[in-house]
Amino acid sequence: MTRRELLHGLLVSGASAVFSRASFAAPPSTMKGIEQMQKNWQSLLAGGVKPPLPSEQLKLSKDQWRKRLNAAQFDVLREEGTERPGSSPLNDEKRSGIFACAGCDLPLFTSEMKYESGTGWPSFFTTIPGVFGTTTDYKLILPRTEYHCIRCGGHHGHVFDDGPQPTGQRWCNNGVALKFIPKSGKA
Repeated sequence: MTRRELLHGLLVSGASAVFSRASFAAPPSTMKGIEQMQKNWQSLLAGGVKPPLPSEQLKLSKDQWRKRLNAAQFDVLREEGTERPGSSPLNDEKRSGIFACAGCDLPLFTSEMKYESGTGWPSFFTTIPGVFGTTTDYKLILPRTEYHCIRCGGHHGHVFDDGPQPTGQRWCNNGVALKFIPKSGKA
Protein backbone atom coordinates (compact mmCIF):
# COMPACT_ATOMS: atom_id res chain seq x y z
CA MET A 1 0.00 0.00 0.00
CA THR A 2 1.38 3.40 -0.92
CA ARG A 3 1.52 6.29 1.53
CA ARG A 4 -1.07 8.10 -0.59
CA GLU A 5 -3.50 5.16 -0.38
CA LEU A 6 -2.92 4.94 3.36
CA LEU A 7 -3.57 8.65 3.91
CA HIS A 8 -6.69 8.48 1.73
CA GLY A 9 -7.95 5.49 3.71
CA LEU A 10 -7.29 7.25 7.00
CA LEU A 11 -9.12 10.38 5.85
CA VAL A 12 -12.10 8.43 4.53
CA SER A 13 -12.35 6.15 7.58
CA GLY A 14 -11.84 9.05 9.99
CA ALA A 15 -14.54 11.06 8.28
CA SER A 16 -16.95 8.14 8.37
CA ALA A 17 -16.28 7.71 12.09
CA VAL A 18 -17.06 11.38 12.68
CA PHE A 19 -20.19 11.55 10.52
CA SER A 20 -21.71 8.22 11.55
CA ARG A 21 -22.28 7.31 15.16
CA ALA A 22 -20.08 4.27 15.77
CA SER A 23 -21.95 1.56 17.60
CA PHE A 24 -19.88 0.54 20.57
CA ALA A 25 -20.09 -2.77 22.32
CA ALA A 26 -21.03 -2.02 25.89
CA PRO A 27 -17.73 -2.03 27.80
CA PRO A 28 -17.90 -2.34 31.55
CA SER A 29 -18.78 1.02 33.05
CA THR A 30 -15.92 1.05 35.58
CA MET A 31 -12.20 0.33 35.54
CA LYS A 32 -12.91 -2.40 38.10
CA GLY A 33 -15.11 -4.07 35.45
CA ILE A 34 -12.32 -3.74 32.86
CA GLU A 35 -9.82 -5.28 35.28
CA GLN A 36 -12.22 -8.20 35.91
CA MET A 37 -12.56 -8.71 32.12
CA GLN A 38 -8.78 -8.70 31.74
CA LYS A 39 -8.35 -11.12 34.62
CA ASN A 40 -10.92 -13.62 33.26
CA TRP A 41 -9.89 -13.66 29.60
CA GLN A 42 -9.13 -17.42 29.70
CA SER A 43 -12.87 -18.11 30.04
CA LEU A 44 -13.17 -17.38 26.30
CA LEU A 45 -10.52 -19.94 25.26
CA ALA A 46 -11.74 -22.91 23.26
CA GLY A 47 -11.67 -26.16 25.19
CA GLY A 48 -8.27 -27.86 25.19
CA VAL A 49 -6.39 -24.82 23.84
CA LYS A 50 -3.14 -24.12 25.70
CA PRO A 51 -1.87 -20.75 24.50
CA PRO A 52 1.80 -19.74 24.60
CA LEU A 53 2.99 -17.46 27.37
CA PRO A 54 4.21 -13.90 26.65
CA SER A 55 7.56 -14.90 28.19
CA GLU A 56 8.06 -17.69 25.59
CA GLN A 57 9.90 -15.53 23.06
CA LEU A 58 9.68 -16.46 19.37
CA LYS A 59 12.60 -15.19 17.31
CA LEU A 60 12.86 -16.21 13.66
CA SER A 61 14.93 -15.08 10.69
CA LYS A 62 13.32 -13.01 7.94
CA ASP A 63 13.26 -16.11 5.70
CA GLN A 64 11.60 -18.19 8.42
CA TRP A 65 8.94 -15.49 8.88
CA ARG A 66 8.32 -15.42 5.11
CA LYS A 67 7.67 -19.18 5.20
CA ARG A 68 5.41 -18.93 8.26
CA LEU A 69 3.27 -15.93 7.12
CA ASN A 70 1.42 -15.09 3.93
CA ALA A 71 2.52 -11.94 2.04
CA ALA A 72 -0.03 -9.60 3.66
CA GLN A 73 0.75 -10.88 7.17
CA PHE A 74 4.49 -10.50 6.54
CA ASP A 75 4.02 -6.93 5.31
CA VAL A 76 2.07 -5.88 8.42
CA LEU A 77 3.71 -7.97 11.14
CA ARG A 78 7.36 -7.82 10.01
CA GLU A 79 7.52 -4.67 7.81
CA GLU A 80 5.05 -2.50 9.81
CA GLY A 81 2.67 -2.16 6.85
CA THR A 82 -1.02 -1.29 7.08
CA GLU A 83 -3.92 -3.13 5.49
CA ARG A 84 -6.66 -1.23 3.68
CA PRO A 85 -9.49 -0.09 5.95
CA GLY A 86 -12.59 -2.25 5.70
CA SER A 87 -10.70 -5.19 4.18
CA SER A 88 -10.62 -7.52 7.19
CA PRO A 89 -13.32 -10.15 7.73
CA LEU A 90 -12.58 -9.76 11.46
CA ASN A 91 -14.37 -6.39 11.37
CA ASP A 92 -17.63 -8.36 11.35
CA GLU A 93 -16.57 -11.12 13.77
CA LYS A 94 -19.13 -11.29 16.57
CA ARG A 95 -18.66 -14.77 18.06
CA SER A 96 -17.25 -15.35 21.54
CA GLY A 97 -13.56 -16.15 21.53
CA ILE A 98 -9.98 -14.92 21.47
CA PHE A 99 -8.07 -12.76 19.00
CA ALA A 100 -4.47 -14.04 18.87
CA CYS A 101 -1.31 -12.88 17.10
CA ALA A 102 -1.22 -14.37 13.59
CA GLY A 103 2.56 -14.63 13.91
CA CYS A 104 2.91 -16.54 17.17
CA ASP A 105 -0.57 -17.45 18.54
CA LEU A 106 -0.27 -15.30 21.68
CA PRO A 107 -3.77 -14.28 22.88
CA LEU A 108 -4.08 -10.47 22.66
CA PHE A 109 -7.77 -9.53 22.94
CA THR A 110 -11.10 -11.18 23.70
CA SER A 111 -14.36 -10.77 21.83
CA GLU A 112 -15.67 -8.88 24.89
CA MET A 113 -12.97 -6.23 24.36
CA LYS A 114 -13.92 -5.55 20.72
CA TYR A 115 -16.14 -2.72 19.54
CA GLU A 116 -17.14 -1.09 16.27
CA SER A 117 -15.12 2.12 15.98
CA GLY A 118 -16.20 3.02 12.45
CA THR A 119 -12.57 3.22 11.30
CA GLY A 120 -12.49 0.09 9.13
CA TRP A 121 -10.06 -1.84 11.34
CA PRO A 122 -10.82 -4.23 14.21
CA SER A 123 -10.80 -2.08 17.36
CA PHE A 124 -10.60 -2.91 21.05
CA PHE A 125 -11.02 -0.78 24.19
CA THR A 126 -8.49 -2.80 26.22
CA THR A 127 -6.10 -5.74 25.88
CA ILE A 128 -5.13 -8.88 27.69
CA PRO A 129 -2.50 -7.58 30.16
CA GLY A 130 1.21 -7.86 29.35
CA VAL A 131 0.95 -8.81 25.67
CA PHE A 132 2.18 -5.64 23.94
CA GLY A 133 5.19 -3.39 23.90
CA THR A 134 4.86 0.16 22.56
CA THR A 135 7.02 2.61 20.64
CA THR A 136 6.47 6.10 19.22
CA ASP A 137 5.91 6.23 15.47
CA TYR A 138 6.50 9.45 13.46
CA LYS A 139 5.70 8.03 9.98
CA LEU A 140 2.74 10.41 9.50
CA ILE A 141 4.72 13.30 11.05
CA LEU A 142 2.60 13.53 14.22
CA PRO A 143 3.63 11.06 16.93
CA ARG A 144 1.48 7.95 17.37
CA THR A 145 1.79 5.08 19.83
CA GLU A 146 2.53 1.90 17.89
CA TYR A 147 2.21 -1.50 19.53
CA HIS A 148 3.94 -4.82 18.93
CA CYS A 149 3.38 -8.37 20.16
CA ILE A 150 5.59 -8.91 23.20
CA ARG A 151 6.28 -12.53 22.21
CA CYS A 152 7.32 -12.23 18.54
CA GLY A 153 7.72 -8.47 18.00
CA GLY A 154 5.04 -8.41 15.29
CA HIS A 155 3.54 -4.99 14.48
CA HIS A 156 -0.22 -4.89 15.10
CA GLY A 157 -1.33 -1.26 14.95
CA HIS A 158 -1.69 1.94 16.94
CA VAL A 159 -3.45 2.90 20.15
CA PHE A 160 -5.41 6.15 20.31
CA ASP A 161 -7.18 8.01 23.11
CA ASP A 162 -10.57 8.32 21.37
CA GLY A 163 -12.17 5.05 22.47
CA PRO A 164 -15.13 4.38 24.75
CA GLN A 165 -15.05 5.01 28.48
CA PRO A 166 -13.91 4.00 30.98
CA THR A 167 -10.55 3.28 29.24
CA GLY A 168 -10.87 5.93 26.52
CA GLN A 169 -8.60 3.70 24.40
CA ARG A 170 -8.91 2.51 20.81
CA TRP A 171 -6.48 -0.28 20.03
CA CYS A 172 -6.71 -0.08 16.24
CA ASN A 173 -5.43 -3.42 14.93
CA ASN A 174 -4.66 -4.68 11.44
CA GLY A 175 -7.01 -7.64 10.97
CA VAL A 176 -4.41 -9.56 8.96
CA ALA A 177 -2.15 -9.53 12.05
CA LEU A 178 -4.80 -11.40 14.05
CA LYS A 179 -6.39 -14.79 14.00
CA PHE A 180 -9.70 -15.45 15.68
CA ILE A 181 -10.20 -18.60 17.75
CA PRO A 182 -13.89 -19.07 18.58
CA LYS A 183 -14.69 -20.39 22.02
CA SER A 184 -16.63 -23.20 20.40
CA GLY A 185 -13.84 -24.54 18.19
CA LYS A 186 -10.66 -23.88 16.19
CA ALA A 187 -9.67 -20.88 14.09
